Amino acid sequence: MAIRIKARGGESIEQMMRRFKKMCEKEGLTKDIKRKAFYEKPSERKRRAQRKSVKRVEPVR
Repeated sequence: MAIRIKARGGESIEQMMRRFKKMCEKEGLTKDIKRKAFYEKPSERKRRAQRKSVKRVEPVR
């Protein structure tokens, strides 16, 4: 998957970079890159998923 940004009329490089970063976050790429930066054992992955599901199930006070 490739994210392409076309310059809008009168748009600076900084504005294009900001738009690109927002698109990456929206697609979940930044979260995925951070998650894959280090090896995670399958048991740790399951444990993290289980903790996340428990948080979802518990009622909010």
